[in-house]
Amino acid sequence: MPAVYLIPAPLHEATLPGNADELLAAVRRCQVLFAENERSARRYLKQLDRGIVIDDFEWHTIHKAETVVQQQLRAALRAGKTVGILSEAGCPGVADPGQLLVGVAHAEGAVVKPLVGPSSLLLALMASGFNGQQFCFHGYLPIEAGQRRQKLRELEEQSARTGTTQLFIETPYRNHALLESILASCRPTTLLCVAADLTAPTEWIRSLPLSKWKGLEVELHKRPAIFLMYAGK
Repeated sequence: MPAVYLIPAPLHEATLPGNADELLAAVRRCQVLFAENERSARRYLKQLDRGIVIDDFEWHTIHKAETVVQQQLRAALRAGKTVGILSEAGCPGVADPGQLLVGVAHAEGAVVKPLVGPSSLLLALMASGFNGQQFCFHGYLPIEAGQRRQKLRELEEQSARTGTTQLFIETPYRNHALLESILASCRPTTLLCVAADLTAPTEWIRSLPLSKWKGLEVELHKRPAIFLMYAGK
């Protein structure tokens, strides 16, 4: 029976996962690799083992897991090949286009093997001090300022009503615009956590009421960050 290994990648290149040997063993079982960015994936595999022969693998780029990529996966599985799906940063299938390929793997009856690795969403939730029993990830919020403010108020109301931690992200160069929208749109008592550069030497995590975020000098420009909001009791 064909198998699909879900191979996590570091959130920061300077921090290799502690289970590197397990990940390398899984990679060596694969004949075909699907990756968001083949260049960085090749560099990552060389970090795991400089002796690995990168060109021995059949490579496919995931992009947004378009129909043609899904067909490539089906063909590999029907040929009995073992496949690896590499995330660009973090875990395949979590805030990641690899989820569509995993769906194809199940539809083809393949064995799906998720491997342990870093998830920025879970690391941020762990470090926030917010409700880890009930949480919801919303991905990217609207870009347009008015729609974004409306969405933030909806998330705040939902958190206050249900006690759910709300998680969302932004393109790193728009982090400050998002932070300003949160401060302008939400109540001073609502809690906000920002977790930036997770696992990197510059990692920075802070949870505070919005009243204390105002006036705080924070440099988030072009830094990968997770935003968490909690307005529950």
